[in-house]
Amino acid sequence: MEPASSIISALGGPSAVAEAIGIHRTRVSMWQAPRERGGTNGLIPYRHVQKLLDLANEKGVELAPGDFIPSSDDADAAA
Repeated sequence: MEPASSIISALGGPSAVAEAIGIHRTRVSMWQAPRERGGTNGLIPYRHVQKLLDLANEKGVELAPGDFIPSSDDADAAA
């Protein structure tokens, strides 16, 4: 689910993201899961955004704050 799936993929996958920001891999994976399964519907919790932006900068991955906001198409699909 977007935007989490694209961001996680760009940063090396759930394990790499989890290790870099100091949380368990399953937490990162749940960002990609629907709410019905205990996930966040593709939303990344705000408290992790700056860490992910820093990680992207370190890896040379283009990532901006706006990339964490779902598009209207993503929101319609989640509804």
